[in-house]
Amino acid sequence: MLAASSIVPLLLLEIGAVALVLALLARLAVRTGFSPIPLYLLVGLTIGAISPATLNQVTVDVIAQVAVILLLFMLGLEFGAEEIALSVRAHLGSGIVDGVLNFIPGLVAGFVLGWGPVAALLLGGVTYISSSGIVAKLLDDLDRLGNLETPAILSVLVIEDMAMAVYLPLIVALLAGAGLLTGVVAAAGATAALLVALYVSVRHGSALNRGISHPSDEVVLLTVVGILLAVGGGVEMLGVSAAVAAFLVGIALSGNVADRARVLLAPVRDLLAAGFFVLFALQIEVERIPEVAGVAALLWVVTSLTKVATGVWATRRVAGVVGRARAGTALIARGEFSIVLAGLAIGTTQEPLLGPLAATYVLLTAVSGPLLARVSDPLTRAWVRRRKRA
Repeated sequence: MLAASSIVPLLLLEIGAVALVLALLARLAVRTGFSPIPLYLLVGLTIGAISPATLNQVTVDVIAQVAVILLLFMLGLEFGAEEIALSVRAHLGSGIVDGVLNFIPGLVAGFVLGWGPVAALLLGGVTYISSSGIVAKLLDDLDRLGNLETPAILSVLVIEDMAMAVYLPLIVALLAGAGLLTGVVAAAGATAALLVALYVSVRHGSALNRGISHPSDEVVLLTVVGILLAVGGGVEMLGVSAAVAAFLVGIALSGNVADRARVLLAPVRDLLAAGFFVLFALQIEVERIPEVAGVAALLWVVTSLTKVATGVWATRRVAGVVGRARAGTALIARGEFSIVLAGLAIGTTQEPLLGPLAATYVLLTAVSGPLLARVSDPLTRAWVRRRKRA
């Protein structure tokens, strides 16, 4: 008991110091208009390099799981069933182009590195999906929410997140050692659950929201969190991803309940997400990052170009050259979902280089994406002027 009582104050001191560092970095991110995700990753990598420690894996898993559930739930809250249906109808072709151009580079890189098919599939997912959080914040910061190209950008993001709802159960099943058939069945089940969630949101959303609604914020918060954790735990016991279930619960909620849940859970989500990114980076073997730095840089260049191509294709009928360049550069940043995918492989028998590669890749894209989006207008206009003179 004495040893434990002497460790607790030190642990509290360390956690408090890390939280204050994260707070300073978050202030810096807000002031500069950049995402704090790469900064949180750097904190975890720095701590791991200076003072590597053996983490309690159960604690890490629980924090990571709850953080991922909240991240995906809040993402689901952003999308209504009607919006999803309209996005899929209007931009399904752009979503397919996006998947082909951005999933294949990661998949091919995994096989070229000599990885197994599951690790290669994971890397394909890492390079495929843009960060909805970073892109949405970027569009708001640059005052582009009313631009002609913005609906196409948001539609591409919606389709990516829908694809992840099917992809996650497949990859979780394969990571668990199940066969391809089991993974396909899990993906089919997730697709069915997605359709059910959309149906419930359209047909019975008002009844669901009335059942959850209450004048007390405390009641609403406890009800929503209880539903999320109970549903997440239940579907995990059935072999389905809790993250996908949380995403679908977010889609099913709408109206006043969705607005209140967004306000009440946003600070909790941000706190746990910061801890999740730090803990993810802490588990990475920092000394192995130089081994993958070249591959990460190459993937960054290739998939930045393919995301620009995706944006140009998606906005070819609604925007001019400048608008197309804006759309392409806005989609470059990868973030929370890519780290979630890489985190799935840590602690399993999959390729140990996937974590360092994903972290380096996300750092490069999350920093360069907002920068390129900010300078895309003057660079594109200068290019157009040179073309006209020529």
